[in-house]
Amino acid sequence: MKILLKSATIIDEASKHHLKKRDVLIENGTISKIAAKIPTSEKVKEVSLKNLHISQGWFDSSVSFGEPGFEERENVENGLKTAAYSGFTSVAVNANSFPVTDSKGHIKFLKSKGEGNAVSLYPIGALTTGSKGVNLAELYDMQNEGAVAFYDYKNPISNANLLKIALQYTQNFDGLVQSFPFDKSVAKNGVVNEEENSTKLGLKGIPALSEELQVIRDLYLLEYTGGKLHIPTISTKKSVELIRAAKKKGLNVSCSVSIFNITLTDDVLEEFDTNFKLLPPLRTNEDTKALIKGLKDGTIDAITSDHNPIDIEHKKVEFDHAYFGSIGLESCFGAINSVLGVEDSVKKLTGLKDEFKITSEAIEECNTASITLFNPDDNWVFSEENILSTSKNAALLGQKLKGKAYGIYSNNQLILNK
Repeated sequence: MKILLKSATIIDEASKHHLKKRDVLIENGTISKIAAKIPTSEKVKEVSLKNLHISQGWFDSSVSFGEPGFEERENVENGLKTAAYSGFTSVAVNANSFPVTDSKGHIKFLKSKGEGNAVSLYPIGALTTGSKGVNLAELYDMQNEGAVAFYDYKNPISNANLLKIALQYTQNFDGLVQSFPFDKSVAKNGVVNEEENSTKLGLKGIPALSEELQVIRDLYLLEYTGGKLHIPTISTKKSVELIRAAKKKGLNVSCSVSIFNITLTDDVLEEFDTNFKLLPPLRTNEDTKALIKGLKDGTIDAITSDHNPIDIEHKKVEFDHAYFGSIGLESCFGAINSVLGVEDSVKKLTGLKDEFKITSEAIEECNTASITLFNPDDNWVFSEENILSTSKNAALLGQKLKGKAYGIYSNNQLILNK
């Protein structure tokens, strides 16, 4: 199949066509020609869209779909369709399922569910058996089966020695360890950020200290052991400072931030809307500014949608009893682009590919085409009709966003929003 992308502005710093408007011809999954103007023929499917921009395909490092075990929240098929329409060509799927993805058989199952899809699914294996934080899971076997990292989703590793052993062991096969920055002993039963708003609302707080203590510990362990560490979804000013200092030391550490922590603060909690019950919690305006600065100076490597569908039975309850989490794929680009602008947004949506060993090629002739199509200037309000996920727990409902994905071309398939 031949696809001709007409008058597309290319956003790709690795390409000599960066920031230039070009026609791009794709044949059988490969970019065959890039030029100012390419004639159209009957054998070519022409794609001509308003203010079309293209970039290397976006990657989300933290996505949950529920399958197996929680299919009522979202199954893999619908999750990958949602990712495609939202502009993502690849997603790393968390071990947030039942049973937990903690063996090579579970990795094989997830990979089989993603076969033949335009979006490439990369499984994340649990770091410990059942994500219980007691014994290391089958890390080597899972990586051989296709796991790209090891992470007990939203479950902190409280045993420092266990994390030390994991960092040492995974060096034998270049594995990537993730550690959620959350000290439960400090944040016991907390549901929102511990600050002025939690006091006013009478809600139990999660202090910034609970994150920062864990970040300090994990960075000390990494300095001692070596290896590769990824700290997902940081949320505080101090965490940014700690990771910035660690990178200057030369430690092999990466980190991400969720779209919610750069677009919302705990000021939205006054209506007790459980869609805002998130982990990490929404923090202060000072934290948000520090996170944005960390994104711009390269301290924070990537932004994630932290897409976590939760069924209505566990969200439409009292705030204290509601589950943490929000869907985020559909609103991800519009939220980021509203804050960072198009070039930085693309940079942070294509970050972490090297760490997760995901192949990516520049938009150049003869390279494999894995491309996101989008309009960075589309102003819109995120509403329920924009939700493609099975679950509807969206923290960004009603938010004004800038920029929307048209779809993707990847794995020799063109997927466009209807």
